[in-house]
Amino acid sequence: MSNAPKASERVARGPGARNMARFAKPKNTKGTFLRLIKYFKPYALILLLVTVCIIVAAEANVFGTAQLKPLVDDHITPMLENGATAERWAAFGRHILRMAIVYLVGVVCVFLNARLMLRVSTGILLDIRKEMFSKMQKLPIKYFDSRTHGEIMSRYTNDTDSMREMLSQSIPNLIDSLLRVTSVFVMMVVLSPALTVITVVMLVLMILVVKALAKKSGAFYKKRQAALGVANGYIEEMAEGQKVVKVFCREERINGNFAKLNDDLRRAEAGANTWASILMPIMGNLSYIQYAITALLGTLMVVAGLRGDYPALITLSVGSLVTFLQYTRNFSRPITMMSQQFNSILSALAGAERIFALIDEEPEEDEGTIRLVNARLEDDGSLTECEERTDVWAWKAPDGSLTRVRGHVVFDDVTFSYDGKKIVLDDISLYAKPGQKIAFVGSTGAGKTTITNLINRFYDVQEGVITYDGFNIRDIRKDDLRRSLAMVLQDTHLFTGTVMENIRYGRKDATDDEVIRAAKLANAHSFIMHLPQRYDTMIVDDGENLSQGQRQLIAIARAAVADPPVLILDEATSSIDTRTESLIEKGMDELMNGRTVFVIAHRLSTVRNSNAIMVLEHGKIIERGDHKELLNMKGRYYKLYTGAFELS
Repeated sequence: MSNAPKASERVARGPGARNMARFAKPKNTKGTFLRLIKYFKPYALILLLVTVCIIVAAEANVFGTAQLKPLVDDHITPMLENGATAERWAAFGRHILRMAIVYLVGVVCVFLNARLMLRVSTGILLDIRKEMFSKMQKLPIKYFDSRTHGEIMSRYTNDTDSMREMLSQSIPNLIDSLLRVTSVFVMMVVLSPALTVITVVMLVLMILVVKALAKKSGAFYKKRQAALGVANGYIEEMAEGQKVVKVFCREERINGNFAKLNDDLRRAEAGANTWASILMPIMGNLSYIQYAITALLGTLMVVAGLRGDYPALITLSVGSLVTFLQYTRNFSRPITMMSQQFNSILSALAGAERIFALIDEEPEEDEGTIRLVNARLEDDGSLTECEERTDVWAWKAPDGSLTRVRGHVVFDDVTFSYDGKKIVLDDISLYAKPGQKIAFVGSTGAGKTTITNLINRFYDVQEGVITYDGFNIRDIRKDDLRRSLAMVLQDTHLFTGTVMENIRYGRKDATDDEVIRAAKLANAHSFIMHLPQRYDTMIVDDGENLSQGQRQLIAIARAAVADPPVLILDEATSSIDTRTESLIEKGMDELMNGRTVFVIAHRLSTVRNSNAIMVLEHGKIIERGDHKELLNMKGRYYKLYTGAFELS
């Protein structure tokens, strides 16, 4: 099975992926939102305070604007008409002070709202990330085999980031905008129902224009995002493959390909930006037209009010007109904000839906009841369980009986398929007695690595049974089963930390002396002592500061320090040159001494001393025997060894 992402998946993980995600909508908006609300419960009191702050801030702004009417009608106009006396200036100053206090309260509430929502949003994301990571540790290997790393990582990055924006900004802003629009509309109706009708008509016209322009620009934005994703994917692919490009002199060809992709992106971007660029000027001009019409009609109503011979419904004071015009400014802005926040919330809920999909994945099942324990071998041959680490491990059954771990592994008529359709292993039967070395050879896809995956119970067999010291491995707890095994994989994985910590990863309670002894056994000690800080040298980026061979030596030392009864070597020396391989051969023999060892190798020289060699083809064992027996058969192994046939 190959885990390499397809080209389309690589494109989707490019810089354009996050923008493309903004077009996504959740499949179950209501259900996702209600589930998200459950994470708010620990912050109920803080959210209550946030709600109060949002309401006070919104109403403070509306109330502060409402104070313009008495400011003009009760203070400014009388001073203009009758003169500015000290008493009138004092009253004017008190009114200004009241307005300042109102706005100041609003500013404080906005600040508190932002700080408190930041605390809530980061706390909720902390809880969600912990739940995600905890669940990820319980998922079966097949979950990771069927998804690219970029797809999983996007849950922790893009999706959580969009949720952060929604929790800390979008939802509070949406509530704030809704309150402002409602309050402003009520105040506008109170001030002048006639002018409110004009404002609403102009607003409907603006919405229709926005809808028409959004339809045009939306199509171009989708083309732009698609073109951006393709271009970024091509750049990523070419950057990774620069050595191949230069070796085969394909620079001119890829320049031509990129020029075409770049031009497609330019045309799509030009179309998108054209419509996006004209949207704001049109909206701005419409708002200016609305403001001008409102000001003109409002002035006529003020004049009518001054004449005193018109109905009150169509008259207006100067203060009312000033206040209404300010409300006109404040009316369209929250509506635009609401539409933007609504789209942001939908995008975030789509991300939350993907996060919950990970959390809802079925965890790895473990019905095993047999445990692995430390035991002491008594003089009469019996076993006694003990807390401290000893040289003897034992299987502890539910009834308390102990069976010494020896590493006797048997495959009995095992058939397996990853997808339930294509058979990968077909009726496999084999055994490995304690201390034996069993080797698997065969072409790629023959099923060699699958056998080791089944021993670890990364996958469970569909037919047949695998036993370990006489116990069905399904009856052994997975954690305990895997503690009795150690694997050295072809693809080494080192973690950020020191060399000492990476080797100790094999057994967390290993002492420094045991780690060094394991490194010497794997022949890693020599190169480690030449590192800048020796065993305290930091390893970063999966061992980028080490050669591939050095990484694999550390992986072998990690297996050695685990000191397991069963050892699995999956192309463990594939990245080590033949000279280094010969140097560690003695150490590897010592490591394998007394253990059951399963070896997968393309180099047949590494399996010659195996007790049994299994030749696999298309999921079946077509030959088995030791090195001499297989050579005498003159079959597939003989052809592989003599070079008459090559492994693919």
